[in-house]
Amino acid sequence: MKTSTLIPLACVLVASAAHGAESCEALRAQIEAKIAAAGVSRFTVATVDAAAPAAGQVVGSCELGSKKIVYQREGGTAPVAATPRPPARGEPMLTECKDGSVSMGGECRR
Repeated sequence: MKTSTLIPLACVLVASAAHGAESCEALRAQIEAKIAAAGVSRFTVATVDAAAPAAGQVVGSCELGSKKIVYQREGGTAPVAATPRPPARGEPMLTECKDGSVSMGGECRR
């Protein structure tokens, strides 16, 4: 499987498993487990401040959007870099809503 198809798959699986508010570390660990289960062996998943620029792909957010979870295959630069990668259009992102629920695509129901 290509990595570009693994990340959205991991996000969907994590979103279906996560229904309540979770700590960043627990969510990061779930994402790592799903990526590893898909056969990817050399990667990093890091939690960084939401305002910080990050290299790699943002695969989730936590702590009510104050932090983001970034995936990067090994062999690249560290998860935090000088220039951020613009989000890909049509690519859903796992988001923790203010009420503690988890949403795919960043749409939180009020």
